[in-house]
Amino acid sequence: MISLLIAIIYLSFISLGLGASEPLLGSAWPVMQLQMGVPISFAGIVSMLIAGSTIISSLLSDRLTRKFGAGVITAVSALMTALALFGFSVSNSFWMLCVLAIPYGFSCGAIDAALNNYVALHFASRHMNWLHAFWGVGAATGPYIMGYCLTNGMGWNSGYRIVSIIQVILAVLLFLSLPLWKKPKKISENDTNDSPVLSLPQILRIKGVKLILLAFFGYCALESTAGLWASSYLVLHRGINAETAAKYGSFFFIGLTAGRFLSGLISDKIGSRNMIRLGAGIMIAGIISVFLPVNADWLCLNGLIIIGLGCAPVYPAVIHATPANFGKENSQAIVGVQMASAYCGSTFMPPVFGLIAGKIDIGLFPVYLFVFAVLMVVMTERLNGVVTVQT
Repeated sequence: MISLLIAIIYLSFISLGLGASEPLLGSAWPVMQLQMGVPISFAGIVSMLIAGSTIISSLLSDRLTRKFGAGVITAVSALMTALALFGFSVSNSFWMLCVLAIPYGFSCGAIDAALNNYVALHFASRHMNWLHAFWGVGAATGPYIMGYCLTNGMGWNSGYRIVSIIQVILAVLLFLSLPLWKKPKKISENDTNDSPVLSLPQILRIKGVKLILLAFFGYCALESTAGLWASSYLVLHRGINAETAAKYGSFFFIGLTAGRFLSGLISDKIGSRNMIRLGAGIMIAGIISVFLPVNADWLCLNGLIIIGLGCAPVYPAVIHATPANFGKENSQAIVGVQMASAYCGSTFMPPVFGLIAGKIDIGLFPVYLFVFAVLMVVMTERLNGVVTVQT
């Protein structure tokens, strides 16, 4: 039964990646904005509405999960995502996208926090790494489907519709799996639903929480900025042709996904703290490779892959260590706040670098990444000095 449940959770992470808003919207928007007659910059409005709703639902995840259970939250959120995607597919005006962005984002935040905490509580560290790798598989599949529809004359509407149908199928499977989420004794010994629901001020007063929030904010700011601006940096600052830059920009995500599969092989043996340290070291080595003012383009290009490999273990390790660092009774509340902090970093800091690139110099790209890498390292090491449980 447990093996079947973990298989269902793997499908859920693929579903979460498949429904990720940024890859789908990014690949479809050049066509969508022309048909709707709005400026290309309006994608930022839709994205911010989705992100804002995601942050709110992440903060509410503890209360919702305690009341309904992780299985119900996952199934309902998958269905909400499917309905929102279908709504996008039939939208013919910008205001409809804005309205649908709210339930879209709300469902993403709820399922993300609930699933991550459930896995952190009940499964080994290797599963957390592999699950996030499968999220990457889903996130890569969505734009592929959209691209196929656009290049074959089916239109962006069909792309969203196909993804929504896949999400409906996954939601049905999740609803059918609900009896499995009534956890067998083997993984239910540490259930903590009897503990009180914590408010945000109470969560922030727990020793070490502010440190991990800053660390997670810094990590997600680094990952998102690297993913968004790498190709532009290669073209505009290093003078690399656009085709090569695009290829190696995508290699960052390949490094991220492959690194998570590899991390799953060793994470149980070396522990979450050491996985974060290992990832940070590799990440900083990659940033230095990108920064070095040498003419060897191969060093800079491969540095992006190294950054992706270094990023790979950090997110899963931070989440998996949460119950041990802060107590199982607090983990759902803290994971929800961590998700909110992560979304703040990934939503707001890449545009900040866009302003820096436009007003100062895009050559500051590796320096910007290095600042967030240092923030992450300092905060996680300070946390290690605060919490007493070795993870």
